[in-house]
Amino acid sequence: MPIYEYMCDDCHTRYERIVMSAGQEIDCPKCASKRHTLQLSVFSAGKSANGASSSTAADSGGCCCTPNSCGCN
Repeated sequence: MPIYEYMCDDCHTRYERIVMSAGQEIDCPKCASKRHTLQLSVFSAGKSANGASSSTAADSGGCCCTPNSCGCN
């Protein structure tokens, strides 16, 4: 069951919904509009079983590739 993040096209409220099926109707919690835009969600990695935190793109300076391999560093 994925959690999707939406922005209401009418009142610009951001909200999340757990989507159980592709045909599920989604409405804004503020204005009840059914017009919305799916947003890109940012997520974080949790800690591993041994307590060490996982490495993220932010930890490496914002790049997700090998240093100097794509020119983004």
